[in-house]
Amino acid sequence: MATISKTAATKKPTVHKGNISPTEFHDFFVDELKDIYWAEKHLVKALPKMKKAATSPELAAAFEKHTQETQVHIETLEQIFELLEEKAAAKKCGAMAGLLEEANGIIEDTESGSMIRDAGLILAAQKVEHYEIATYGTLKVFAENLSRTDIAELLNQTLESEKATDLALTGIAVNTINAEAAAE
Repeated sequence: MATISKTAATKKPTVHKGNISPTEFHDFFVDELKDIYWAEKHLVKALPKMKKAATSPELAAAFEKHTQETQVHIETLEQIFELLEEKAAAKKCGAMAGLLEEANGIIEDTESGSMIRDAGLILAAQKVEHYEIATYGTLKVFAENLSRTDIAELLNQTLESEKATDLALTGIAVNTINAEAAAE
């Protein structure tokens, strides 16, 4: 009588739907990593401009802090590429390009030194954060499905960082900026 090891018995079976092979899913995962890698590399360049455009010292400090965190996110993605034995390469992220273009538009369309501009900057930054949260959350699940818990954990660390930034921006908006912008 054959026995099944405890590990084999508890492991989830691989389910293939349609014509997507595990290799194709891996390739799709890597392609999406390249997409967010491009996004992070461009965000780290945009955040100093957002910091400079901010009126509130608290908001400027939040942008400065997130610039440093974004650099860590880039380094984490480079580590993930290394773990996958893939070249760290960026593929243009149309979503981030659009979000950063929108942030530039807010800067151009609002008055310098106004709380309305700061409210707009928070809006733009939170759109970016929500995009990143969606992306990192999904990539984490992809990594888990590829049995790469090491990579899933790294992605989860970045995901939690993005969530914390979003909460910090909400706090700044709710505690001061929005009320001041509404009064202008």
